[in-house]
Amino acid sequence: MQTELENPSNHSLDHAKKTKLLNAAVIVASLGYFVDVYDLLLFSIVRVPSLQSLGFIGQELTDNGIFLLNIQMIGLLVGGVFWGVLGDKKGRLSVLFGSIFIYSVANIANGFANSIESYAIWRFIAGFGLAGELGAGITLVAELMPKEKRGYATTIVASVGVSGAVAAYFIAQYFDWRTSYFIGGGLGIGLLFLRVGVSESGMFAKAKVAEVAKGNFFSLFTSKKKFYKYLQCIVIGIPLWFVVGILITLSPEFGKVLGVKGEVSAGAAVAFCYGGLVLGDVASGFLSQLLKSRIKVVYTYLFLSLIAISTYFLAADISLSLFYVICLFLGFSVGYWVIFMTIATEQFGTNIRATVTTTVPNFVRGAVVPLSLLFQYFKTLFDGSFISAGIAVAVISLSLAFWALSKMEDTFYKDLNYTEE
Repeated sequence: MQTELENPSNHSLDHAKKTKLLNAAVIVASLGYFVDVYDLLLFSIVRVPSLQSLGFIGQELTDNGIFLLNIQMIGLLVGGVFWGVLGDKKGRLSVLFGSIFIYSVANIANGFANSIESYAIWRFIAGFGLAGELGAGITLVAELMPKEKRGYATTIVASVGVSGAVAAYFIAQYFDWRTSYFIGGGLGIGLLFLRVGVSESGMFAKAKVAEVAKGNFFSLFTSKKKFYKYLQCIVIGIPLWFVVGILITLSPEFGKVLGVKGEVSAGAAVAFCYGGLVLGDVASGFLSQLLKSRIKVVYTYLFLSLIAISTYFLAADISLSLFYVICLFLGFSVGYWVIFMTIATEQFGTNIRATVTTTVPNFVRGAVVPLSLLFQYFKTLFDGSFISAGIAVAVISLSLAFWALSKMEDTFYKDLNYTEE
């Protein structure tokens, strides 16, 4: 059951403030997500040189790299639930700035790591902090903007944000790994000075005094309807992290199997993929506004993903530059992250919205773990074939996403001014 919140008497004044597209909330959420993605991808880019400088080589280097990735993922999952619940109980702004502060301090501390134990502690704390910023930022922006402009605002946030991965790649090329971490932390701390002028969501302020449970994460599992809706929000994002977590992360291995003429750099593949993601996010956001639909856009991008993934697996004996172009196309084809996040935000009431918007992307990121296990299983099943295993996981990911999307409500015109009973 849904309960509509009463409109305040100064609604017209609030509405006038909302109509400004580049307001303080959009700018801070965009830059916060930029630093968020910078840190998340920086670790993948500097993982090898950082562990080598700590004295690890060979299998030890690989094993410790996987260990740190898993520790970071645990931080993301724990943080996703913590920040989401806090966002619905205490407010979007407290989570937005609290998460930025924590991951910025962790970033700087990562630059001082001198053992695998200290590195692991700060990767966990970084993951914990990184889990909160995007969900809080998207929720705040969606609630501050009128529904006609929500798509544009969330497009700005996502597009600026994912470009942080490209920045991380280039900074890591010119600075050593410790300095790269210091730069990320410094950017985050600097961002906190922009907090002046960012106002709390009016919808949250009204929901805060309403007689209704707020931030109850477990309520998503006590109602069959809510649970399926929540699950569908997660599943439509899985192809994106299949592309990033499997095809791009393992691009050097896939490059050898496919016979790419040259040595594939994982860092370069990440940069090209995220460059495509930026373009894809901009295009998907504007296409959503043009078509007045979220669902139609995600269908379009899932079909594009099907084409891009097929092209990747069929790209035998091609040049290195052409392989990177395919990585760019792959990134563009899964550039519906902004729409995916907006859909999650729009599916639930104000009293549970931050919890959903914060946990959904982190569970999608966490899906890399079962996807990796599935990939390993199919690789064994198909006598070590990277290509066959990749195709099998791709079919499962895309099939689940198409199924989930077919069950979802289009929320383009949905009024968010309500609570869940």
